[in-house]
Amino acid sequence: MRKHLIAILAVSLLFAACQTKKNAPVAPEADSSDFVTLTDVVPDAILEIRYFSTYNFVGDRIDGYLEPTALLTREAADSLKAVSDDVIRLGYRLKIFDAYRPQCAVDHFMRWAQDPNDARMKAYFYPNLEKSVLFPRGYIAEKSGHTRGSTLDLTLFDMKKEKEVDMGGTFDWFGIESHPDFGGNPETMEYAANEGITKEQFENRMILRAAMMRHGFIPLDNEWWHFRLKNEPYPDTYFTFPVRQLN
Repeated sequence: MRKHLIAILAVSLLFAACQTKKNAPVAPEADSSDFVTLTDVVPDAILEIRYFSTYNFVGDRIDGYLEPTALLTREAADSLKAVSDDVIRLGYRLKIFDAYRPQCAVDHFMRWAQDPNDARMKAYFYPNLEKSVLFPRGYIAEKSGHTRGSTLDLTLFDMKKEKEVDMGGTFDWFGIESHPDFGGNPETMEYAANEGITKEQFENRMILRAAMMRHGFIPLDNEWWHFRLKNEPYPDTYFTFPVRQLN
């Protein structure tokens, strides 16, 4: 009888320990409860998650990208749904390259930037720059707005032509050609002729920019594809959980 009681007590303690671990408080930066899978809110979005693949400026799958999906805070996803509804009326869909990015991914970028011998993807993403200048010039940073959960990288997909809209440059191209003011004034949306971008390409960038800004997103000065929700809910939190489908 005594051995039986001891066995029951041991099982009870083990169960209690498991319950305590399960219900233990989650660190703020590890809490994904206010995040959603982007396509659950914006089902028309097309995903091409570059950092899950090897076609990116590093040349490897990036740490923290466990599945080829996109996550955002609920607030950012709701605002993006309004953007999607707008551009669909114009004959486009949104194509997403990146959204929430865990801090371990940013750390991966930093390690790569500090390795001068790894320039496998130079010809595709930074042919006109030496790798050594990418960090000093701010192309690579120790912290990213993506890690706060309300920033994303995207373009437009033309439904009639069944291909990406021509923006006069590719995602993650390091150079002045990626700046929104390359080829015109993004504030007035007026084209200024130059040898690097056509009027149509500049106007395509402005279609995306205008749609995003109408619904509360702020553009970045040196990347036409990058937008952050102005009223982001976590302006000071850099999240750590990986990119994968949320339950």
